[in-house]
Amino acid sequence: MKPVKVDLRSDTVTKPTPQMLEAMMSAEVGDDVFGDDPSVNLLERKVAEMFGMEAALFCPTGTMTNQLAIRTHCSPGSEIICDQLSHIFLYEGGGIALNAFSSVKTLNGNRGRITAQQVENSINNPNDIHQPITKMVSLENTMNKGGGCTYDFNEIIKIKEVCKNNNLKLHLDGARLFNALVETNNSPKDYGNTFDSISICLSKGLGCPVGSLLIGNKDLIHKSRRFRKVMGGGWRQAGFLAAAGIYALDNNIERLKDDHERAKAIGNILEGKSFVKQVYPIETNIVIIELPENILATDFVNLLAEKNIACVTFGKHLVRFVTHMNFTDDDLEYFEKEIKLINSLN
Repeated sequence: MKPVKVDLRSDTVTKPTPQMLEAMMSAEVGDDVFGDDPSVNLLERKVAEMFGMEAALFCPTGTMTNQLAIRTHCSPGSEIICDQLSHIFLYEGGGIALNAFSSVKTLNGNRGRITAQQVENSINNPNDIHQPITKMVSLENTMNKGGGCTYDFNEIIKIKEVCKNNNLKLHLDGARLFNALVETNNSPKDYGNTFDSISICLSKGLGCPVGSLLIGNKDLIHKSRRFRKVMGGGWRQAGFLAAAGIYALDNNIERLKDDHERAKAIGNILEGKSFVKQVYPIETNIVIIELPENILATDFVNLLAEKNIACVTFGKHLVRFVTHMNFTDDDLEYFEKEIKLINSLN
């Protein structure tokens, strides 16, 4: 891909700031497979304490942390309930079947957000030998395919009650959970008190070069550490990367609000344009637009690429833009100028 002026493909495209690089280069490191990397251990303790949970496991990716949770919670023949737009279902390479030998029951929620009633109605009869045994429910907050929308925490509490009454595990794909937290009155501990496992990502809005964490009780993390090794996820002097995570957690959470404001500005720029059918409601840092039926998303993305603006298709007529810490007000001004030069795509 040729260099672009404005990169809105994802919040994973960020580069470490000089301050983050300094923290990385001065990190104290060891061998994490032996458990003696002090920076990794500090990051894992910090995140566990932040969420009020017992332990955490530092991993390369959010896909790995999600899959470790599923593999640990479920056994062959299990079934996971999630929304049909969930990342664990759409974008993790069939890992649920490959790693946990389990199936998925997908629900049609509101832009990716399911309800307690939907969950309750979807639990299989454990005495019916024709059906897989329902073992866990997975939620995603914020919901990527829903345009970065957030859950009402009261609904999460209701879902937890359904899980508790039916002996189900409740997992959170919180790849962009901090984006949700800065927009609500909830705290990390609220989530830690509710979910059996949580996956958070450091390499999205928080701006780290790589890394995610799985959080849960000591037994979950102990088992997940073994499965991480089986998946090839054991790493050595990972403290250089862990130091970036520590820096990000200390410095880059509140600034997520800036990304959200710029996302809303992008939505305002695109709203009402002849080549935009609708802009999805914008709550955090993701903007999804729907194009008219006579305009393909691939054509629109290619047009913007010619203008040195990078974004991605999200369906035949859907395009996604994601703001992040490297997307500045100057970039926003450039984006607005180039969009205004588009008269029509008909």
